[in-house]
Amino acid sequence: MARRIGFGALLIFFAGLIAAWAYARSITPQIELGVGYGARVACACRYIGNRDLKSCYKDFEPGMEQISLKDDPKLKTVTAYVPLLASRSVRFDPVLGCQAEPFKGAPLKVP
Repeated sequence: MARRIGFGALLIFFAGLIAAWAYARSITPQIELGVGYGARVACACRYIGNRDLKSCYKDFEPGMEQISLKDDPKLKTVTAYVPLLASRSVRFDPVLGCQAEPFKGAPLKVP
C-alpha cells in the first residue's frame, strides 16, 4: 500500500513539473517582450529622468511585478530579468538615448 502511495505521489509531482514547464514555455514570448520594455523604461527613468532605480518600478504597467531590475552605473546599463526565463539589457548613450544591447540567443518560434 505504501508503495502505491509513493508511486502516486511521484506521478503527481512529475505531472506538476511537466505542467509548469509547459506553462513557462507558453508565456515566454510575453516575458521576453516584458523584460525588453521594462529595461527600456527603467533606463529612461534612471539615466534620462535621473531617478533612483527603485522608483522606476512605479513606471511599470500592471502585470510586470515579476520583473526585477539591475543597474550598472559604470556602464550606464540597466538589465531587466525574470530569473531562469528571460533577461534584457539597455545601455544609455548620451547622443542616442537608451539603446537595447544586441540580442544574444536563438529567436523565438511563434506558432
